[in-house]
Amino acid sequence: MPYFPGGTRVQLCGSFAIELPGRDTGSSRLSRQARLLFAYLVLCRPQPVPREVLIDALWGDDPPPSADRALTVVISKLRAAIGADIVQGRGELSAVLPDPAAVDVERALGALHTAESAVASGSWRRAWFASLTALFVTRRTLLPGATSLWVESRRRQLADAGVRALECYTTACVHLGGGELAAAERAARDLVAATPLRETGHLLLMQSLAARGNVAEALSSYEQLRRMLRDELGTLPSPTVQDYYLELLG
Repeated sequence: MPYFPGGTRVQLCGSFAIELPGRDTGSSRLSRQARLLFAYLVLCRPQPVPREVLIDALWGDDPPPSADRALTVVISKLRAAIGADIVQGRGELSAVLPDPAAVDVERALGALHTAESAVASGSWRRAWFASLTALFVTRRTLLPGATSLWVESRRRQLADAGVRALECYTTACVHLGGGELAAAERAARDLVAATPLRETGHLLLMQSLAARGNVAEALSSYEQLRRMLRDELGTLPSPTVQDYYLELLG
């Protein structure tokens, strides 16, 4: 999703921010519960959300004695800060953002889809740019300090998206070559460290090392993977990885 200067911007990862054209939202002064409520509504849009679902999103298994009344208070404070036109409804609530709107989480997932499609079609420069866009968001924590189960679930989704974006970025760098090979090696090492049992990172590390002329180190990387899989899982590297290893030997 593109970012439109002067349009609506919502940032849920890292520093929480709401920018609405022509108004001061006071988002920095919102309570933790108001931020959670707004974030949940934004991530569910355009679907309306029943009040009982919102109560669970805010308080989980430990709701206050008068949960519905407490929710009404949070809604009122949120509307006072950002506008009743943004948070609409009574029995069911919706977040209605003025167009054009850019939500960082949506932007990251959209960029990841673009990056993966570009990798599949061999559009390396396009994949490079889109994957960096996704990484810019996914490297930040969604709603820092929040401990709700739904937030943790969304964080896991974004963490997986971040790994996939890093794979796309590394793949693009390997194929672009030249000055991007050093970045490819660094990114591949990050992949191996983050997901040691995910063979994609190991293969990309081998490819980036070989492309930089470090074939011996690429072969050593394969041996490390082979031993790890043997010791931890009792398996061998995938045929794709083995074939590349044999290609390096040949």
